[in-house]
Amino acid sequence: MKTNWRNQIHSDSDVLNGKPVIKGTRISVELILDLLSQGWTEIMILENYPTITKDSLRAVFSYLSECMKEELFFPPQKKVA
Repeated sequence: MKTNWRNQIHSDSDVLNGKPVIKGTRISVELILDLLSQGWTEIMILENYPTITKDSLRAVFSYLSECMKEELFFPPQKKVA
């Protein structure tokens, strides 16, 4: 069953300059991705950020999946020499 990210992720211009965050927190989607890219595990994230849940983490990936499908991302630009 696909997680409905809209129940977990939102954006508010008054919170982190409008970056998408996990509802009820100031934990951004970007932070979760940074932690994972640094080698953090789901367990490590949940232990260090007890205000989020496994469902919240699933929502991060569901949100990103939809963004990719809708092309709501900014791919790296090729440098012109």
